[in-house]
Amino acid sequence: MQTDFFLFDTGAATDTGRVRDHNEDSFFVRPESGVWVVADGMGGHDAGDFASQTITGEMETVGFSISAGDLQARFMERLGRAHHKIGEHAASLGGGTVGATLVAFLVYEESFACVWSGDSRIYRMRAGRLEQLTKDHTEVRELFEAGMITAEEAENWPRKNVITRAIGVSDEPNCDVVSGEIRSGDVYLLCSDGLTEHNEDNDIALILGRAPTAQAACNDLIAQTLERGAKDNVTAVVVRCLPPEPFF
Repeated sequence: MQTDFFLFDTGAATDTGRVRDHNEDSFFVRPESGVWVVADGMGGHDAGDFASQTITGEMETVGFSISAGDLQARFMERLGRAHHKIGEHAASLGGGTVGATLVAFLVYEESFACVWSGDSRIYRMRAGRLEQLTKDHTEVRELFEAGMITAEEAENWPRKNVITRAIGVSDEPNCDVVSGEIRSGDVYLLCSDGLTEHNEDNDIALILGRAPTAQAACNDLIAQTLERGAKDNVTAVVVRCLPPEPFF
């Protein structure tokens, strides 16, 4: 997909993994609207699937925006609808925990915003350097940042996978947002925690740096995760930001 500012090479892939019997991850890719999303459902059969698919399904109507602020407002309005639908579904099942982690990459012209809730992540590869743009909403990260546990303790924390935020589990969507400007050559990765459980930053950087296309990067990331055991569902969405081709 090409705009006046960038040519977006997009790839996406998901897999159930080696252990789970169904896939609760979902993704949504709409380059022409400037929206890329990964959602990781929780709640078991039907519930987790419903949560993640409700989020991505609501994005189908995001349409076209007139500004970066308009795009974020459109996105959050649809996320709010999904959030309340998930809550209603949980109530119909007897009130158990049903929800989904979320990461979204929103682009308008040269501006981007990362919106997230939970422990799915967005990374950026810029000039050969990989950076995690999101901060996990997890118990272990909050304890570490509060100085209550050391880095070594955090690595082996027994409740390492306990998340503190998700879409569908509170009164309103509880997200964080970071924003900035895109540069030509940037590569962005959206992924569920099933990928980062088996891949360190240097593993991710190596694949993003060598893959010739966004889809090849996604395929390689999924394949490597499967080779390493893939205990969870795994999803990767990659966006390569290239200079626009000249119009004649």
